[in-house]
Amino acid sequence: MGTKVLTRLDPLGQSVFPVDPWTVSGSASCSLPPRYESVGGARKFTRDTLRDWGLEGLFDGVELVVSELVTNALRHAVLAAPQLADETPPARLHLMHWSSRLVCAIRDPSDDSPVAGEADFGAEGGRGLYLVESFSDSWGWQPLSGAPHGKIVWALFRVP
Repeated sequence: MGTKVLTRLDPLGQSVFPVDPWTVSGSASCSLPPRYESVGGARKFTRDTLRDWGLEGLFDGVELVVSELVTNALRHAVLAAPQLADETPPARLHLMHWSSRLVCAIRDPSDDSPVAGEADFGAEGGRGLYLVESFSDSWGWQPLSGAPHGKIVWALFRVP
Protein backbone atom coordinates (compact mmCIF):
# COMPACT_ATOMS: atom_id res chain seq x y z
CA MET A 1 0.00 0.00 0.00
CA GLY A 2 2.66 2.56 0.96
CA THR A 3 6.05 3.50 -0.32
CA LYS A 4 9.03 4.77 1.61
CA VAL A 5 10.00 8.07 0.01
CA LEU A 6 11.47 11.45 0.86
CA THR A 7 8.56 13.87 0.75
CA ARG A 8 9.34 17.48 -0.06
CA LEU A 9 6.51 19.91 0.40
CA ASP A 10 7.29 23.14 -1.42
CA PRO A 11 6.30 26.06 0.77
CA LEU A 12 5.19 29.42 -0.56
CA GLY A 13 7.93 31.61 0.89
CA GLN A 14 7.92 30.07 4.35
CA SER A 15 8.38 26.75 6.06
CA VAL A 16 5.28 24.56 5.91
CA PHE A 17 6.06 23.40 9.43
CA PRO A 18 8.84 24.33 11.83
CA VAL A 19 11.41 21.70 10.77
CA ASP A 20 13.78 21.38 7.82
CA PRO A 21 12.36 18.89 5.27
CA TRP A 22 15.85 17.91 4.13
CA THR A 23 16.87 16.58 7.56
CA VAL A 24 14.08 14.00 7.70
CA SER A 25 15.26 10.69 9.17
CA GLY A 26 12.25 8.66 8.06
CA SER A 27 9.52 9.22 5.53
CA ALA A 28 6.62 7.11 4.31
CA SER A 29 3.71 7.82 2.03
CA CYS A 30 0.57 6.06 0.88
CA SER A 31 -2.18 6.88 -1.56
CA LEU A 32 -5.77 7.06 -0.30
CA PRO A 33 -8.35 5.66 -2.72
CA PRO A 34 -11.55 7.73 -2.95
CA ARG A 35 -13.67 5.73 -0.49
CA TYR A 36 -14.23 5.95 3.25
CA GLU A 37 -12.59 2.56 3.84
CA SER A 38 -9.33 4.40 3.17
CA VAL A 39 -9.51 5.85 6.70
CA GLY A 40 -8.95 2.38 8.19
CA GLY A 41 -6.16 1.75 5.69
CA ALA A 42 -4.51 5.04 6.70
CA ARG A 43 -4.69 4.04 10.39
CA LYS A 44 -3.09 0.66 9.64
CA PHE A 45 -0.37 2.30 7.52
CA THR A 46 0.30 4.78 10.35
CA ARG A 47 0.41 2.03 12.99
CA ASP A 48 2.83 -0.08 10.92
CA THR A 49 5.06 2.90 10.11
CA LEU A 50 5.21 4.13 13.71
CA ARG A 51 6.06 0.58 14.85
CA ASP A 52 8.88 0.43 12.28
CA TRP A 53 10.22 3.74 13.62
CA GLY A 54 9.92 2.65 17.28
CA LEU A 55 7.23 5.26 17.98
CA GLU A 56 4.38 2.98 19.09
CA GLY A 57 3.80 5.19 22.16
CA LEU A 58 2.56 8.02 19.93
CA PHE A 59 0.03 5.91 18.08
CA ASP A 60 -3.20 6.76 19.95
CA GLY A 61 -3.01 10.53 19.40
CA VAL A 62 -1.51 10.26 15.92
CA GLU A 63 -4.16 7.70 14.90
CA LEU A 64 -6.96 10.07 15.92
CA VAL A 65 -5.42 12.98 14.03
CA VAL A 66 -4.73 10.90 10.90
CA SER A 67 -8.33 9.62 10.99
CA GLU A 68 -9.71 13.16 11.18
CA LEU A 69 -7.44 14.59 8.48
CA VAL A 70 -8.06 11.70 6.08
CA THR A 71 -11.81 11.82 6.69
CA ASN A 72 -11.83 15.57 6.00
CA ALA A 73 -9.77 15.15 2.82
CA LEU A 74 -12.08 12.44 1.53
CA ARG A 75 -15.33 14.13 2.54
CA HIS A 76 -14.55 17.70 1.52
CA ALA A 77 -12.03 17.33 -1.32
CA VAL A 78 -12.15 13.96 -3.01
CA LEU A 79 -15.70 12.65 -2.70
CA ALA A 80 -17.27 16.12 -2.82
CA ALA A 81 -16.34 16.47 -6.50
CA PRO A 82 -17.18 13.14 -8.21
CA GLN A 83 -17.35 14.88 -11.60
CA LEU A 84 -13.57 15.39 -11.32
CA ALA A 85 -12.85 11.76 -10.41
CA ASP A 86 -10.81 11.02 -13.53
CA GLU A 87 -8.71 14.17 -13.40
CA THR A 88 -8.43 14.56 -9.63
CA PRO A 89 -5.49 12.79 -8.01
CA PRO A 90 -6.37 10.81 -4.91
CA ALA A 91 -5.56 12.10 -1.48
CA ARG A 92 -2.19 11.02 -0.08
CA LEU A 93 -0.90 10.52 3.46
CA HIS A 94 2.70 11.45 4.24
CA LEU A 95 4.44 10.61 7.52
CA MET A 96 7.80 12.25 8.22
CA HIS A 97 9.99 11.61 11.23
CA TRP A 98 12.83 13.71 12.58
CA SER A 99 14.67 12.92 15.82
CA SER A 100 12.31 15.07 17.87
CA ARG A 101 9.30 15.57 15.58
CA LEU A 102 6.70 13.61 13.65
CA VAL A 103 4.60 15.24 10.94
CA CYS A 104 1.44 13.75 9.45
CA ALA A 105 0.47 15.51 6.22
CA ILE A 106 -2.51 14.88 3.97
CA ARG A 107 -2.42 16.10 0.39
CA ASP A 108 -5.77 16.59 -1.31
CA PRO A 109 -6.96 18.13 -4.60
CA SER A 110 -9.10 20.91 -3.09
CA ASP A 111 -8.13 24.58 -3.00
CA ASP A 112 -10.51 25.24 -0.09
CA SER A 113 -8.95 25.99 3.27
CA PRO A 114 -9.83 23.76 6.19
CA VAL A 115 -12.31 25.51 8.43
CA ALA A 116 -12.11 25.11 12.18
CA GLY A 117 -15.39 26.38 13.54
CA GLU A 118 -16.74 26.18 17.01
CA ALA A 119 -17.16 22.59 18.02
CA ASP A 120 -20.71 21.55 18.81
CA PHE A 121 -20.06 18.53 20.98
CA GLY A 122 -23.65 17.39 20.71
CA ALA A 123 -23.51 17.35 16.91
CA GLU A 124 -22.68 14.29 14.81
CA GLY A 125 -19.77 16.04 13.08
CA GLY A 126 -17.78 19.25 13.08
CA ARG A 127 -15.27 18.41 15.80
CA GLY A 128 -12.47 17.13 13.53
CA LEU A 129 -10.12 20.10 13.43
CA TYR A 130 -10.79 20.83 17.10
CA LEU A 131 -9.53 17.30 17.84
CA VAL A 132 -6.53 17.79 15.53
CA GLU A 133 -5.67 20.98 17.41
CA SER A 134 -6.16 19.27 20.79
CA PHE A 135 -4.04 16.17 20.10
CA SER A 136 -1.19 17.60 17.99
CA ASP A 137 1.42 20.13 19.06
CA SER A 138 0.58 22.30 16.06
CA TRP A 139 -1.22 22.04 12.74
CA GLY A 140 -1.75 24.09 9.64
CA TRP A 141 -2.27 23.99 5.92
CA GLN A 142 -0.54 25.22 2.79
CA PRO A 143 -1.64 25.46 -0.85
CA LEU A 144 0.45 23.25 -3.12
CA SER A 145 3.01 25.26 -5.02
CA GLY A 146 3.57 24.41 -8.65
CA ALA A 147 0.29 22.51 -8.90
CA PRO A 148 -2.95 23.75 -10.45
CA HIS A 149 -5.02 22.65 -7.45
CA GLY A 150 -4.61 21.20 -4.01
CA LYS A 151 -3.29 21.70 -0.54
CA ILE A 152 -1.43 20.00 2.29
CA VAL A 153 -2.98 19.87 5.77
CA TRP A 154 -0.41 18.87 8.38
CA ALA A 155 -0.14 18.12 12.09
CA LEU A 156 3.10 18.10 14.06
CA PHE A 157 3.85 15.97 17.12
CA ARG A 158 6.85 16.21 19.45
CA VAL A 159 8.65 12.91 19.89
CA PRO A 160 9.60 12.28 23.53
